[in-house]
Amino acid sequence: MWTLVLIGLLGGLITGVSPCILPVLPVVFFAGSAKSAAESPPGGGGTQVAVQAKVRNRRPYAVIAGLVLSFTVFTLLGSLLIKALNLPDDILRIVGLVVLSVVGLSLLIPALERLLEKPFAKLPQRQVNPNGGGFGLGLGLGLLYVPCAGPVLTAITIAAANGKIGVETVALTVAFAIGATAPLLVFALAGAKLSERVKFFRKNNKKVRAVGGVVMLLLAVALYFDLPSLLQRTLPNYTQALQEKVENAPEISKLRLSSLGDASNQALDNCADNTEGQLRDCGPSPEFENIEGWLNSSPLTMAGLKGKVVLVDFWTYSCINCQRSIPHIKDLYARYQSAGLEVVGVHTPEFAFERDKGNVESATKGFGITYPVAIDNKTSTFNNFRNQYWPARYLIDATGQVRYLKLGEGAYDKTENLVRQLLQQARPGVALPNPGELPDTTPTDQRTTRETYLSYGELPKTYAPGAPPLQLEKQAAYRFPMTVPDGKVAFDGTWTVDYEKATAGPGAGILLGYTAKSTNLVLAGEGTVTVSTEDGQPPRTLTVSGTPNLYRLTQTPDLHTGQLRLTLSPGLQAYSFTFD
Repeated sequence: MWTLVLIGLLGGLITGVSPCILPVLPVVFFAGSAKSAAESPPGGGGTQVAVQAKVRNRRPYAVIAGLVLSFTVFTLLGSLLIKALNLPDDILRIVGLVVLSVVGLSLLIPALERLLEKPFAKLPQRQVNPNGGGFGLGLGLGLLYVPCAGPVLTAITIAAANGKIGVETVALTVAFAIGATAPLLVFALAGAKLSERVKFFRKNNKKVRAVGGVVMLLLAVALYFDLPSLLQRTLPNYTQALQEKVENAPEISKLRLSSLGDASNQALDNCADNTEGQLRDCGPSPEFENIEGWLNSSPLTMAGLKGKVVLVDFWTYSCINCQRSIPHIKDLYARYQSAGLEVVGVHTPEFAFERDKGNVESATKGFGITYPVAIDNKTSTFNNFRNQYWPARYLIDATGQVRYLKLGEGAYDKTENLVRQLLQQARPGVALPNPGELPDTTPTDQRTTRETYLSYGELPKTYAPGAPPLQLEKQAAYRFPMTVPDGKVAFDGTWTVDYEKATAGPGAGILLGYTAKSTNLVLAGEGTVTVSTEDGQPPRTLTVSGTPNLYRLTQTPDLHTGQLRLTLSPGLQAYSFTFD
Protein backbone atom coordinates (compact mmCIF):
# COMPACT_ATOMS: atom_id res chain seq x y z
CA MET A 1 0.00 0.00 0.00
CA TRP A 2 2.67 2.52 1.05
CA THR A 3 4.75 1.69 -2.00
CA LEU A 4 1.75 2.52 -4.19
CA VAL A 5 1.23 5.81 -2.34
CA LEU A 6 4.89 6.73 -2.81
CA ILE A 7 4.77 5.87 -6.52
CA GLY A 8 1.57 7.90 -6.86
CA LEU A 9 3.16 10.92 -5.16
CA LEU A 10 6.34 10.74 -7.25
CA GLY A 11 4.40 10.17 -10.47
CA GLY A 12 2.15 13.10 -9.62
CA LEU A 13 5.08 15.38 -8.80
CA ILE A 14 6.72 14.58 -12.14
CA THR A 15 3.44 15.33 -13.91
CA GLY A 16 3.14 18.54 -11.89
CA VAL A 17 6.31 19.97 -13.45
CA SER A 18 5.54 18.75 -16.99
CA PRO A 19 4.00 20.76 -19.86
CA CYS A 20 0.61 19.26 -18.92
CA ILE A 21 0.06 21.84 -16.15
CA LEU A 22 0.54 24.90 -18.38
CA PRO A 23 -3.19 25.63 -18.91
CA VAL A 24 -3.95 25.98 -15.19
CA LEU A 25 -0.84 27.88 -14.07
CA PRO A 26 -2.23 31.39 -14.74
CA VAL A 27 -5.44 30.55 -12.92
CA VAL A 28 -3.83 29.26 -9.73
CA PHE A 29 -1.43 32.22 -9.70
CA PHE A 30 -4.22 34.79 -9.87
CA ALA A 31 -6.34 32.73 -7.47
CA GLY A 32 -3.61 33.32 -4.91
CA SER A 33 -2.81 36.93 -5.77
CA ALA A 34 -6.33 38.32 -6.26
CA LYS A 35 -7.91 39.26 -2.94
CA SER A 36 -11.51 38.29 -2.38
CA ALA A 37 -14.10 41.05 -2.48
CA ALA A 38 -15.12 39.97 0.99
CA GLU A 39 -11.65 40.52 2.40
CA SER A 40 -11.62 44.33 2.49
CA PRO A 41 -14.92 45.51 3.95
CA PRO A 42 -15.13 49.24 4.65
CA GLY A 43 -14.23 50.39 8.13
CA GLY A 44 -12.32 47.28 9.11
CA GLY A 45 -10.15 47.59 12.24
CA GLY A 46 -6.65 46.29 12.90
CA THR A 47 -7.79 43.04 14.52
CA GLN A 48 -10.19 42.37 11.69
CA VAL A 49 -7.45 43.00 9.12
CA ALA A 50 -5.16 40.51 10.87
CA VAL A 51 -7.88 37.86 10.88
CA GLN A 52 -8.60 38.55 7.23
CA ALA A 53 -4.90 38.19 6.37
CA LYS A 54 -4.91 34.70 7.84
CA VAL A 55 -8.04 33.85 5.85
CA ARG A 56 -6.49 35.28 2.71
CA ASN A 57 -3.36 33.19 3.19
CA ARG A 58 -5.51 30.07 3.23
CA ARG A 59 -7.11 30.82 -0.13
CA PRO A 60 -4.41 29.02 -2.22
CA TYR A 61 -4.91 25.93 -0.03
CA ALA A 62 -8.66 26.11 -0.65
CA VAL A 63 -8.13 26.23 -4.42
CA ILE A 64 -5.79 23.21 -4.39
CA ALA A 65 -8.03 21.28 -1.96
CA GLY A 66 -10.97 21.76 -4.29
CA LEU A 67 -8.85 20.67 -7.26
CA VAL A 68 -7.62 17.51 -5.49
CA LEU A 69 -11.13 16.56 -4.36
CA SER A 70 -12.72 17.17 -7.75
CA PHE A 71 -9.96 15.42 -9.74
CA THR A 72 -10.03 12.39 -7.42
CA VAL A 73 -13.80 11.95 -7.35
CA PHE A 74 -14.42 12.43 -11.04
CA THR A 75 -11.39 10.42 -12.16
CA LEU A 76 -12.68 7.46 -10.16
CA LEU A 77 -16.44 7.89 -10.58
CA GLY A 78 -16.95 10.28 -13.51
CA SER A 79 -17.39 7.69 -16.26
CA LEU A 80 -19.67 5.55 -14.07
CA LEU A 81 -21.88 8.54 -13.19
CA ILE A 82 -22.11 9.67 -16.81
CA LYS A 83 -23.09 6.18 -17.95
CA ALA A 84 -25.60 5.70 -15.11
CA LEU A 85 -27.30 9.05 -15.74
CA ASN A 86 -27.07 8.76 -19.54
CA LEU A 87 -25.30 12.13 -19.80
CA PRO A 88 -23.17 13.39 -22.69
CA ASP A 89 -19.54 12.22 -22.56
CA ASP A 90 -18.29 15.82 -22.47
CA ILE A 91 -20.58 17.00 -19.64
CA LEU A 92 -17.86 17.20 -16.95
CA ARG A 93 -15.64 19.32 -19.19
CA ILE A 94 -18.57 21.63 -19.94
CA VAL A 95 -19.37 22.01 -16.22
CA GLY A 96 -15.71 22.81 -15.53
CA LEU A 97 -15.69 25.49 -18.24
CA VAL A 98 -18.86 27.03 -16.82
CA VAL A 99 -17.38 27.11 -13.31
CA LEU A 100 -14.15 28.68 -14.57
CA SER A 101 -16.10 31.30 -16.53
CA VAL A 102 -18.34 32.17 -13.58
CA VAL A 103 -15.36 32.53 -11.23
CA GLY A 104 -13.63 34.71 -13.83
CA LEU A 105 -16.70 36.93 -14.04
CA SER A 106 -16.87 37.11 -10.24
CA LEU A 107 -13.39 38.63 -10.16
CA LEU A 108 -14.66 41.34 -12.49
CA ILE A 109 -17.99 41.77 -10.67
CA PRO A 110 -17.55 41.83 -6.84
CA ALA A 111 -21.30 41.50 -6.24
CA LEU A 112 -21.30 38.19 -8.13
CA GLU A 113 -18.37 36.92 -6.03
CA ARG A 114 -20.15 37.76 -2.79
CA LEU A 115 -23.17 35.85 -4.09
CA LEU A 116 -21.03 32.82 -4.92
CA GLU A 117 -19.32 32.84 -1.53
CA LYS A 118 -22.54 32.84 0.49
CA PRO A 119 -22.89 29.02 0.44
CA PHE A 120 -19.53 28.83 2.21
CA ALA A 121 -20.46 31.33 4.93
CA LYS A 122 -20.05 30.45 8.58
CA LEU A 123 -23.68 30.21 9.54
CA PRO A 124 -23.40 31.02 13.31
CA GLN A 125 -21.53 34.30 12.69
CA ARG A 126 -23.23 35.06 9.37
CA GLN A 127 -19.72 36.00 8.15
CA VAL A 128 -18.76 35.28 4.56
CA ASN A 129 -15.78 32.95 4.21
CA PRO A 130 -13.65 34.17 1.32
CA ASN A 131 -12.05 30.74 0.97
CA GLY A 132 -15.34 29.45 -0.45
CA GLY A 133 -14.76 31.02 -3.84
CA GLY A 134 -11.28 29.52 -3.98
CA PHE A 135 -12.60 26.07 -3.12
CA GLY A 136 -15.30 26.38 -5.79
CA LEU A 137 -12.69 27.43 -8.33
CA GLY A 138 -10.62 24.37 -7.40
CA LEU A 139 -13.63 22.11 -7.93
CA GLY A 140 -14.05 23.53 -11.42
CA LEU A 141 -10.35 23.21 -12.25
CA GLY A 142 -10.45 19.55 -11.21
CA LEU A 143 -12.84 18.89 -14.10
CA LEU A 144 -10.51 20.59 -16.58
CA TYR A 145 -7.14 19.40 -15.27
CA VAL A 146 -5.88 16.69 -17.65
CA PRO A 147 -2.46 15.40 -16.54
CA CYS A 148 -0.26 13.53 -19.01
CA ALA A 149 -1.43 9.94 -19.10
CA GLY A 150 1.14 7.46 -17.83
CA PRO A 151 1.00 4.00 -16.25
CA VAL A 152 -0.42 5.35 -12.97
CA LEU A 153 -3.36 7.07 -14.65
CA THR A 154 -3.84 4.03 -16.89
CA ALA A 155 -4.13 1.77 -13.86
CA ILE A 156 -6.61 4.16 -12.23
CA THR A 157 -8.67 4.51 -15.41
CA ILE A 158 -8.90 0.76 -16.01
CA ALA A 159 -9.94 0.17 -12.42
CA ALA A 160 -12.59 2.91 -12.58
CA ALA A 161 -13.95 1.72 -15.94
CA ASN A 162 -14.40 -1.79 -14.58
CA GLY A 163 -15.88 -0.67 -11.26
CA LYS A 164 -12.94 -2.20 -9.35
CA ILE A 165 -12.38 0.74 -7.00
CA GLY A 166 -10.76 -0.49 -3.82
CA VAL A 167 -8.68 1.04 -1.06
CA GLU A 168 -5.46 0.74 -3.10
CA THR A 169 -6.98 2.47 -6.13
CA VAL A 170 -8.37 5.33 -4.02
CA ALA A 171 -5.04 5.74 -2.19
CA LEU A 172 -3.13 5.78 -5.47
CA THR A 173 -5.51 8.35 -6.98
CA VAL A 174 -5.37 10.67 -3.98
CA ALA A 175 -1.56 10.38 -3.81
CA PHE A 176 -1.24 11.12 -7.52
CA ALA A 177 -3.60 14.11 -7.25
CA ILE A 178 -1.68 15.53 -4.28
CA GLY A 179 1.66 15.04 -6.03
CA ALA A 180 0.42 16.58 -9.28
CA THR A 181 -1.04 19.64 -7.53
CA ALA A 182 1.85 20.30 -5.12
CA PRO A 183 3.72 22.43 -7.70
CA LEU A 184 0.46 24.28 -8.36
CA LEU A 185 0.16 25.05 -4.65
CA VAL A 186 3.67 26.54 -4.71
CA PHE A 187 2.62 28.71 -7.64
CA ALA A 188 -0.59 29.82 -5.86
CA LEU A 189 1.31 30.65 -2.66
CA ALA A 190 3.80 32.66 -4.70
CA GLY A 191 0.91 34.67 -6.09
CA ALA A 192 -0.44 35.23 -2.57
CA LYS A 193 2.93 36.34 -1.18
CA LEU A 194 3.45 38.62 -4.15
CA SER A 195 0.12 40.31 -3.56
CA GLU A 196 0.90 40.83 0.13
CA ARG A 197 4.47 42.10 -0.18
CA VAL A 198 4.61 43.99 -3.44
CA LYS A 199 3.25 47.49 -3.09
CA PHE A 200 1.75 47.52 -6.59
CA PHE A 201 -0.46 44.54 -5.82
CA ARG A 202 -1.62 46.02 -2.52
CA LYS A 203 -2.50 49.36 -4.07
CA ASN A 204 -4.06 47.98 -7.24
CA ASN A 205 -6.05 45.03 -5.95
CA LYS A 206 -9.04 45.85 -8.16
CA LYS A 207 -6.87 45.90 -11.27
CA VAL A 208 -5.16 42.63 -10.28
CA ARG A 209 -8.57 41.04 -9.74
CA ALA A 210 -9.73 42.31 -13.12
CA VAL A 211 -6.65 40.92 -14.85
CA GLY A 212 -7.19 37.58 -13.07
CA GLY A 213 -10.82 37.52 -14.20
CA VAL A 214 -9.86 38.24 -17.80
CA VAL A 215 -7.18 35.53 -17.69
CA MET A 216 -9.70 32.97 -16.43
CA LEU A 217 -12.24 33.91 -19.10
CA LEU A 218 -9.58 33.72 -21.81
CA LEU A 219 -8.47 30.34 -20.49
CA ALA A 220 -12.08 29.09 -20.59
CA VAL A 221 -12.32 30.13 -24.24
CA ALA A 222 -8.91 28.60 -25.02
CA LEU A 223 -9.84 25.32 -23.34
CA TYR A 224 -13.15 25.22 -25.20
CA PHE A 225 -11.25 25.38 -28.49
CA ASP A 226 -8.44 23.14 -27.15
CA LEU A 227 -5.80 25.80 -27.83
CA PRO A 228 -3.47 24.88 -24.92
CA SER A 229 -2.84 21.47 -26.49
CA LEU A 230 -1.10 23.23 -29.39
CA LEU A 231 1.50 24.67 -26.98
CA GLN A 232 1.78 21.35 -25.14
CA ARG A 233 2.47 19.50 -28.39
CA THR A 234 5.06 22.09 -29.43
CA LEU A 235 7.05 21.85 -26.20
CA PRO A 236 9.12 18.70 -25.65
CA ASN A 237 7.78 16.35 -22.98
CA TYR A 238 10.92 16.66 -20.89
CA THR A 239 9.52 14.55 -18.05
CA GLN A 240 8.35 11.54 -20.08
CA ALA A 241 11.41 9.33 -19.54
CA LEU A 242 11.49 9.99 -15.79
CA GLN A 243 7.73 9.50 -15.52
CA GLU A 244 7.87 6.11 -17.23
CA LYS A 245 10.81 5.02 -15.06
CA VAL A 246 8.95 5.83 -11.85
CA GLU A 247 5.46 4.72 -12.89
CA ASN A 248 6.36 1.46 -14.65
CA ALA A 249 6.90 -0.20 -11.30
CA PRO A 250 5.68 -3.79 -10.75
CA GLU A 251 3.15 -2.51 -8.19
CA ILE A 252 1.42 -0.39 -10.86
CA SER A 253 1.27 -3.26 -13.32
CA LYS A 254 -0.14 -5.49 -10.59
CA LEU A 255 -2.83 -2.94 -9.69
CA ARG A 256 -3.76 -2.45 -13.36
CA LEU A 257 -4.22 -6.19 -13.80
CA SER A 258 -6.06 -6.58 -10.50
CA SER A 259 -8.83 -4.36 -11.85
CA LEU A 260 -9.58 -6.97 -14.50
CA GLY A 261 -11.76 -9.92 -13.53
CA ASP A 262 -11.64 -11.09 -9.93
CA ALA A 263 -9.26 -12.69 -7.47
CA SER A 264 -9.98 -16.18 -8.82
CA ASN A 265 -8.08 -15.57 -12.07
CA GLN A 266 -4.93 -13.84 -10.77
CA ALA A 267 -2.81 -16.91 -11.58
CA LEU A 268 -3.06 -15.82 -15.24
CA ASP A 269 -0.52 -13.11 -14.41
CA ASN A 270 2.11 -15.84 -13.98
CA CYS A 271 1.95 -16.67 -17.69
CA ALA A 272 1.88 -13.21 -19.26
CA ASP A 273 5.60 -13.22 -20.00
CA ASN A 274 5.82 -16.79 -21.38
CA THR A 275 8.04 -16.05 -24.37
CA GLU A 276 9.84 -19.40 -24.42
CA GLY A 277 6.71 -21.28 -25.48
CA GLN A 278 6.49 -23.78 -22.61
CA LEU A 279 3.45 -25.16 -20.81
CA ARG A 280 2.81 -23.55 -17.44
CA ASP A 281 0.19 -23.74 -14.72
CA CYS A 282 -1.80 -20.53 -15.22
CA GLY A 283 -4.80 -21.48 -13.08
CA PRO A 284 -8.35 -22.48 -14.03
CA SER A 285 -9.87 -20.97 -17.14
CA PRO A 286 -12.42 -18.22 -16.56
CA GLU A 287 -15.92 -18.75 -17.95
CA PHE A 288 -17.48 -17.08 -20.97
CA GLU A 289 -19.59 -14.33 -19.39
CA ASN A 290 -22.24 -11.91 -20.68
CA ILE A 291 -21.91 -13.19 -24.23
CA GLU A 292 -24.53 -11.45 -26.36
CA GLY A 293 -24.60 -14.04 -29.12
CA TRP A 294 -22.81 -16.98 -30.70
CA LEU A 295 -21.87 -17.54 -34.33
CA ASN A 296 -21.23 -20.98 -35.85
CA SER A 297 -22.32 -22.64 -32.61
CA SER A 298 -24.88 -22.89 -29.86
CA PRO A 299 -23.77 -21.31 -26.54
CA LEU A 300 -20.67 -22.93 -25.05
CA THR A 301 -19.26 -23.04 -21.53
CA MET A 302 -15.77 -23.86 -20.33
CA ALA A 303 -17.26 -26.46 -18.02
CA GLY A 304 -18.94 -28.14 -20.99
CA LEU A 305 -15.68 -28.13 -22.98
CA LYS A 306 -13.72 -30.12 -20.39
CA GLY A 307 -12.17 -33.14 -22.02
CA LYS A 308 -11.13 -31.09 -25.02
CA VAL A 309 -8.10 -28.92 -25.60
CA VAL A 310 -9.43 -25.36 -26.10
CA LEU A 311 -7.80 -22.40 -27.84
CA VAL A 312 -9.50 -19.09 -26.95
CA ASP A 313 -8.61 -16.36 -29.46
CA PHE A 314 -9.51 -12.77 -28.61
CA TRP A 315 -9.94 -10.68 -31.74
CA THR A 316 -11.82 -7.78 -33.31
CA TYR A 317 -12.56 -7.72 -36.99
CA SER A 318 -11.05 -4.35 -38.08
CA CYS A 319 -7.73 -5.00 -36.32
CA ILE A 320 -4.98 -5.68 -38.88
CA ASN A 321 -2.99 -7.65 -36.30
CA CYS A 322 -6.00 -9.91 -35.75
CA GLN A 323 -6.53 -10.30 -39.48
CA ARG A 324 -2.96 -11.50 -39.93
CA SER A 325 -3.42 -14.10 -37.18
CA ILE A 326 -6.78 -15.48 -38.41
CA PRO A 327 -5.31 -17.77 -41.14
CA HIS A 328 -3.14 -19.46 -38.49
CA ILE A 329 -6.09 -19.96 -36.14
CA LYS A 330 -8.17 -21.38 -38.99
CA ASP A 331 -5.34 -23.73 -39.94
CA LEU A 332 -5.06 -25.04 -36.37
CA TYR A 333 -8.81 -25.64 -36.25
CA ALA A 334 -8.82 -27.47 -39.59
CA ARG A 335 -5.85 -29.67 -38.66
CA TYR A 336 -6.65 -30.61 -35.08
CA GLN A 337 -10.42 -30.41 -34.57
CA SER A 338 -10.83 -34.12 -35.22
CA ALA A 339 -8.07 -34.86 -32.71
CA GLY A 340 -9.89 -33.04 -29.88
CA LEU A 341 -9.12 -29.32 -30.34
CA GLU A 342 -11.86 -26.72 -29.97
CA VAL A 343 -11.25 -23.11 -31.02
CA VAL A 344 -13.41 -20.29 -29.67
CA GLY A 345 -12.97 -16.83 -31.15
CA VAL A 346 -14.06 -14.20 -28.63
CA HIS A 347 -14.90 -11.04 -30.54
CA THR A 348 -14.38 -8.09 -28.17
CA PRO A 349 -14.93 -4.71 -29.89
CA GLU A 350 -12.41 -1.90 -29.92
CA PHE A 351 -14.70 0.55 -31.76
CA ALA A 352 -18.43 1.10 -31.36
CA PHE A 353 -19.20 -0.11 -34.90
CA GLU A 354 -17.64 -3.47 -34.00
CA ARG A 355 -20.48 -4.02 -31.52
CA ASP A 356 -22.95 -4.49 -34.36
CA LYS A 357 -23.75 -8.20 -34.62
CA GLY A 358 -24.44 -7.91 -38.33
CA ASN A 359 -20.98 -6.45 -38.92
CA VAL A 360 -19.37 -9.27 -36.93
CA GLU A 361 -21.37 -11.89 -38.83
CA SER A 362 -20.36 -10.38 -42.15
CA ALA A 363 -16.68 -10.23 -41.14
CA THR A 364 -16.76 -13.80 -39.80
CA LYS A 365 -18.08 -15.07 -43.13
CA GLY A 366 -15.69 -12.87 -45.09
CA PHE A 367 -12.68 -14.29 -43.26
CA GLY A 368 -13.95 -17.84 -43.74
CA ILE A 369 -14.14 -18.51 -40.00
CA THR A 370 -16.07 -21.69 -39.23
CA TYR A 371 -15.15 -22.20 -35.56
CA PRO A 372 -17.45 -20.82 -32.79
CA VAL A 373 -17.36 -17.05 -32.25
CA ALA A 374 -18.62 -15.44 -29.03
CA ILE A 375 -19.77 -11.82 -29.19
CA ASP A 376 -18.29 -10.18 -26.09
CA ASN A 377 -19.69 -6.65 -26.47
CA LYS A 378 -19.63 -5.96 -22.72
CA THR A 379 -15.94 -7.03 -22.52
CA SER A 380 -16.78 -9.26 -19.54
CA THR A 381 -14.95 -12.31 -20.89
CA PHE A 382 -12.08 -10.12 -22.11
CA ASN A 383 -11.70 -8.79 -18.56
CA ASN A 384 -12.16 -12.19 -16.90
CA PHE A 385 -9.13 -13.43 -18.82
CA ARG A 386 -7.24 -10.32 -17.61
CA ASN A 387 -6.57 -9.50 -21.23
CA GLN A 388 -5.37 -6.13 -22.56
CA TYR A 389 -4.47 -7.01 -26.16
CA TRP A 390 -5.84 -7.79 -29.61
CA PRO A 391 -5.15 -10.50 -30.64
CA ALA A 392 -4.46 -12.76 -27.67
CA ARG A 393 -4.44 -16.56 -27.53
CA TYR A 394 -5.14 -18.67 -24.42
CA LEU A 395 -4.48 -22.42 -24.57
CA ILE A 396 -6.48 -24.55 -22.11
CA ASP A 397 -5.89 -28.23 -21.39
CA ALA A 398 -8.52 -30.96 -21.17
CA THR A 399 -8.93 -30.45 -17.40
CA GLY A 400 -9.84 -26.76 -17.83
CA GLN A 401 -6.49 -25.29 -16.78
CA VAL A 402 -4.90 -22.42 -18.74
CA ARG A 403 -1.43 -23.63 -19.77
CA TYR A 404 -0.17 -20.96 -22.17
CA LEU A 405 -1.05 -17.51 -23.44
CA LYS A 406 0.33 -15.37 -26.24
CA LEU A 407 -0.33 -11.64 -26.34
CA GLY A 408 -0.20 -10.18 -29.83
CA GLU A 409 0.81 -11.75 -33.10
CA GLY A 410 3.43 -14.35 -33.89
CA ALA A 411 4.83 -17.49 -32.27
CA TYR A 412 2.34 -19.63 -34.21
CA ASP A 413 4.79 -22.53 -34.39
CA LYS A 414 5.13 -22.50 -30.59
CA THR A 415 1.36 -22.44 -30.19
CA GLU A 416 0.94 -25.38 -32.54
CA ASN A 417 3.66 -27.36 -30.77
CA LEU A 418 1.88 -26.86 -27.42
CA VAL A 419 -1.48 -27.79 -28.95
CA ARG A 420 0.07 -31.09 -30.09
CA GLN A 421 1.51 -31.72 -26.61
CA LEU A 422 -1.81 -31.13 -24.87
CA LEU A 423 -3.72 -33.30 -27.36
CA GLN A 424 -1.29 -36.15 -26.78
CA GLN A 425 -1.64 -35.74 -23.01
CA ALA A 426 -5.43 -35.76 -23.26
CA ARG A 427 -5.56 -38.69 -25.71
CA PRO A 428 -2.40 -40.79 -25.56
CA GLY A 429 -1.70 -42.37 -28.92
CA VAL A 430 -3.91 -39.95 -30.88
CA ALA A 431 -2.91 -39.64 -34.53
CA LEU A 432 -1.86 -36.10 -35.37
CA PRO A 433 -1.26 -34.56 -38.81
CA ASN A 434 2.03 -33.01 -39.79
CA PRO A 435 2.63 -29.48 -38.44
CA GLY A 436 1.39 -26.59 -40.55
CA GLU A 437 3.60 -24.64 -42.92
CA LEU A 438 1.87 -21.26 -43.14
CA PRO A 439 4.43 -18.43 -43.21
CA ASP A 440 4.45 -16.06 -40.23
CA THR A 441 3.86 -12.56 -41.63
CA THR A 442 4.12 -10.76 -38.30
CA PRO A 443 6.12 -7.52 -38.79
CA THR A 444 9.42 -7.75 -36.93
CA ASP A 445 11.07 -4.47 -37.95
CA GLN A 446 10.83 -2.04 -35.03
CA ARG A 447 10.90 0.89 -37.46
CA THR A 448 7.39 0.09 -38.70
CA THR A 449 4.95 2.88 -37.78
CA ARG A 450 2.53 1.97 -35.00
CA GLU A 451 -1.23 1.97 -35.38
CA THR A 452 -2.50 5.54 -35.68
CA TYR A 453 -6.00 6.32 -34.38
CA LEU A 454 -7.99 9.25 -35.79
CA SER A 455 -10.12 9.79 -32.68
CA TYR A 456 -10.08 12.89 -30.50
CA GLY A 457 -8.71 11.00 -27.50
CA GLU A 458 -5.86 9.25 -29.33
CA LEU A 459 -5.02 11.57 -32.22
CA PRO A 460 -2.99 14.10 -30.16
CA LYS A 461 -0.32 11.40 -29.67
CA THR A 462 0.44 11.36 -33.42
CA TYR A 463 -0.88 14.76 -34.53
CA ALA A 464 1.71 16.71 -36.54
CA PRO A 465 3.37 19.70 -34.79
CA GLY A 466 2.21 23.01 -36.19
CA ALA A 467 -1.15 21.65 -37.37
CA PRO A 468 -4.30 23.59 -36.35
CA PRO A 469 -5.76 22.56 -32.98
CA LEU A 470 -8.29 19.74 -33.03
CA GLN A 471 -11.94 20.66 -32.48
CA LEU A 472 -14.14 18.15 -30.68
CA GLU A 473 -17.39 17.16 -32.43
CA LYS A 474 -17.44 20.37 -34.46
CA GLN A 475 -17.05 20.79 -38.19
CA ALA A 476 -13.80 22.73 -38.47
CA ALA A 477 -11.37 23.82 -41.18
CA TYR A 478 -7.83 22.43 -41.08
CA ARG A 479 -4.68 22.91 -43.13
CA PHE A 480 -1.53 20.89 -43.59
CA PRO A 481 1.52 22.20 -41.68
CA MET A 482 4.78 22.87 -43.48
CA THR A 483 6.09 19.39 -42.66
CA VAL A 484 4.61 16.13 -41.36
CA PRO A 485 7.30 13.97 -39.68
CA ASP A 486 7.45 10.19 -39.83
CA GLY A 487 4.73 8.65 -37.67
CA LYS A 488 2.63 11.83 -37.66
CA VAL A 489 -0.64 12.75 -39.36
CA ALA A 490 -2.40 16.02 -40.29
CA PHE A 491 -5.73 17.13 -41.76
CA ASP A 492 -6.62 19.48 -44.59
CA GLY A 493 -10.03 20.84 -45.50
CA THR A 494 -13.09 20.31 -43.32
CA TRP A 495 -13.30 17.56 -40.69
CA THR A 496 -15.44 16.60 -37.70
CA VAL A 497 -13.46 14.68 -35.07
CA ASP A 498 -15.15 12.77 -32.25
CA TYR A 499 -14.02 10.26 -29.66
CA GLU A 500 -14.03 7.40 -32.16
CA LYS A 501 -13.37 8.67 -35.69
CA ALA A 502 -12.88 11.61 -38.04
CA THR A 503 -15.61 12.40 -40.59
CA ALA A 504 -14.61 14.09 -43.85
CA GLY A 505 -16.24 17.30 -45.06
CA PRO A 506 -15.66 19.47 -48.15
CA GLY A 507 -12.04 19.41 -49.34
CA ALA A 508 -11.01 16.81 -46.77
CA GLY A 509 -7.46 15.48 -46.98
CA ILE A 510 -4.97 13.57 -44.84
CA LEU A 511 -1.18 13.75 -44.93
CA LEU A 512 0.62 10.85 -43.25
CA GLY A 513 4.30 10.23 -42.61
CA TYR A 514 4.99 6.51 -42.28
CA THR A 515 7.50 3.67 -42.38
CA ALA A 516 6.02 0.33 -43.47
CA LYS A 517 5.72 -2.22 -46.24
CA SER A 518 2.00 -1.53 -46.50
CA THR A 519 -0.49 0.97 -45.14
CA ASN A 520 -4.15 0.39 -44.37
CA LEU A 521 -7.06 2.55 -43.23
CA VAL A 522 -10.37 1.61 -41.60
CA LEU A 523 -13.07 3.48 -43.51
CA ALA A 524 -16.86 3.60 -43.65
CA GLY A 525 -19.53 5.36 -45.67
CA GLU A 526 -20.10 5.89 -49.38
CA GLY A 527 -17.53 7.63 -51.58
CA THR A 528 -13.97 7.48 -52.84
CA VAL A 529 -10.45 7.95 -51.52
CA THR A 530 -7.68 9.18 -53.81
CA VAL A 531 -4.25 7.90 -52.73
CA SER A 532 -1.14 9.86 -53.76
CA THR A 533 2.47 9.03 -52.93
CA GLU A 534 5.70 10.97 -53.42
CA ASP A 535 7.31 8.35 -55.68
CA GLY A 536 5.90 9.78 -58.92
CA GLN A 537 3.30 7.07 -59.43
CA PRO A 538 -0.12 8.26 -60.66
CA PRO A 539 -2.80 8.63 -57.94
CA ARG A 540 -5.15 5.69 -57.47
CA THR A 541 -8.77 5.83 -56.36
CA LEU A 542 -10.46 3.43 -53.94
CA THR A 543 -14.22 3.03 -53.70
CA VAL A 544 -15.55 2.88 -50.15
CA SER A 545 -18.98 1.44 -49.49
CA GLY A 546 -20.90 0.30 -46.42
CA THR A 547 -19.93 -0.43 -42.84
CA PRO A 548 -16.40 0.10 -41.51
CA ASN A 549 -13.80 -2.08 -43.16
CA LEU A 550 -10.05 -2.19 -43.69
CA TYR A 551 -8.77 -0.79 -47.01
CA ARG A 552 -5.25 -1.36 -48.33
CA LEU A 553 -3.71 1.96 -49.40
CA THR A 554 -0.13 1.10 -50.37
CA GLN A 555 1.99 -2.02 -50.75
CA THR A 556 5.76 -2.28 -51.33
CA PRO A 557 8.04 -5.34 -51.21
CA ASP A 558 10.44 -3.71 -48.75
CA LEU A 559 10.15 -1.36 -45.80
CA HIS A 560 9.51 2.13 -47.15
CA THR A 561 9.62 5.55 -45.49
CA GLY A 562 7.57 8.25 -47.14
CA GLN A 563 4.45 10.38 -47.11
CA LEU A 564 0.94 9.51 -48.11
CA ARG A 565 -1.64 12.06 -49.21
CA LEU A 566 -5.33 11.13 -49.21
CA THR A 567 -8.33 13.02 -50.60
CA LEU A 568 -11.67 11.81 -49.22
CA SER A 569 -15.26 12.31 -50.33
CA PRO A 570 -17.45 14.24 -47.87
CA GLY A 571 -19.19 11.94 -45.43
CA LEU A 572 -16.53 9.23 -45.32
CA GLN A 573 -15.51 8.15 -41.83
CA ALA A 574 -11.86 7.36 -41.06
CA TYR A 575 -11.01 5.38 -37.91
CA SER A 576 -7.39 4.26 -37.81
CA PHE A 577 -4.28 3.58 -39.89
CA THR A 578 -2.53 0.24 -39.52
CA PHE A 579 0.81 -0.83 -40.94
CA ASP A 580 2.56 -4.03 -42.02
